[in-house]
Amino acid sequence: MARFEPFAGVRYRDDIDHEAVIAPPYDVIDDDDRERLASKGPYNAVRLEVPVDEGGQDRYAVAARLLQEWQDAGVLFQDSEPGFYLYRMGYHDEQGRPRQTNGILGALELSVPGEGDVLPHEETTPKAKSDRLQLLEATRCNLSPIWCLSLAEGLGSLARPEGPPVARGTDELGVHHRLWRMTAPALTAAVTDLVASAPIVIADGHHRYETALAYRQRRRAENGDRPGPYDLTMALMVELSEEELAVRPIHRLLTGLPDTLDVVEALSPWFDAAAVSAGHDRLPQLMESGDALGLVLPDRRGFLLRPRPGAFPPDLPDLDSSRVEVARSGLPEHEVVYQHGTSNILSRVGSDPGAVGLLLRAATVAQIAATAHRRERMPPKTTYFHPKPRTGMVFRLFDR
Repeated sequence: MARFEPFAGVRYRDDIDHEAVIAPPYDVIDDDDRERLASKGPYNAVRLEVPVDEGGQDRYAVAARLLQEWQDAGVLFQDSEPGFYLYRMGYHDEQGRPRQTNGILGALELSVPGEGDVLPHEETTPKAKSDRLQLLEATRCNLSPIWCLSLAEGLGSLARPEGPPVARGTDELGVHHRLWRMTAPALTAAVTDLVASAPIVIADGHHRYETALAYRQRRRAENGDRPGPYDLTMALMVELSEEELAVRPIHRLLTGLPDTLDVVEALSPWFDAAAVSAGHDRLPQLMESGDALGLVLPDRRGFLLRPRPGAFPPDLPDLDSSRVEVARSGLPEHEVVYQHGTSNILSRVGSDPGAVGLLLRAATVAQIAATAHRRERMPPKTTYFHPKPRTGMVFRLFDR
């Protein structure tokens, strides 16, 4: 049974322009993004989320110092009582339709994968976790939430706001982020009980979750295995439903294949290929209607790849990412780069010598739910959940 608790969040004061202080999660911020966000003002959350060395201090000490200075100056304050935080993201989907994702921010109890009801939904790719661990140790604060999906029906109906938001801002993608406090005892109890009634799937933030587990282990060792606030991590809890989620695919860019390789022929044991003459911009639509993946070659030719009957193991999950992993294993040695957005793949195929693009279809909510109920994991980088919650809407401080 997963424990999901209210907490007393640390927030920017009410007169702060949140558009000047919110930032994306660290793993989608490059150097140019970091510079742009920091230029918005001295209190942008990127200075905590992606700190830099400054004044003879390393970046972790800088983040801890800034966090304390902003609290001392009243730029940040802590709510007087624990509560949940209703978080709404309003946006337009890829077809231009207005959508909303409603979630609840709270403190989720950590559990080792396989030993509780918090389930990873994807395998993870290797990534250094020491950076996030050192930042967590220095700040003793959850700066950004992981994103979790609750299999409990009805959570979305509890995530309905009352009154004006306590924080709001629009990000560079046009997504409207709004935050409300939830402190009514009956409502917070209902949220806690409902979340505890069903398993939880980690949608985004697997590495942050693993970092939080490592931090908990260190703090427990220091404190004689006593429980503490380090036993939980800040999480955005969203009901696993079509209404609340927009799932986008993550495509594959293959580099380093031999120049002489006939990629279509090399993939033929698994896929039937059909040339596309309608233009690359129509590939996604053709893929959906044709039950196929997309292939873009270095010479810019495009193909639809339809799985051959019987080519894949019968127990293989019905996912493009699963089929691609099997097919890639039969290709000569190569590197893979994961990209979301068809345009990102097409631009790289045109500019990176020899690069080949594989376009995947998005996993469905039903496929995610079925995988979760089987307590299995999808291949790495199967899903891209959009939009991303912003760092800076609320922080969760442990102890200082």
